[in-house]
Amino acid sequence: MSYDDVEIEDMEWNEELQAYTYPCPCGDLFQITKEELKLGEEIARCPSCSLYITVIYNAEDFADQKSNKNLNPQKQTVAVA
Repeated sequence: MSYDDVEIEDMEWNEELQAYTYPCPCGDLFQITKEELKLGEEIARCPSCSLYITVIYNAEDFADQKSNKNLNPQKQTVAVA
C-alpha cells in the first residue's frame, strides 16, 4: 500500500533530477519522470527508503503528441454547381 496519494499539481518539477518530486518523511524526495508518466506509471518512489506514493494525474496530459499530427484536416477543393 502506498504511503499517500498525491496529485501531480502538488509535486514540484526538479530540473536537476529531470523528475517530479515530493518530500518524503525520511528527508529525501519521491521521484517520477515524465517518461514514466508517459508509460502510464503512477508510482513515485523514494531512493532512500522503501516508501512510495501514488501519483494522481491525467494520463492524456503526458501522452505522446505524435499521434495528434494526423488530426489536422486537409484542404480540398469542392466544385459548386
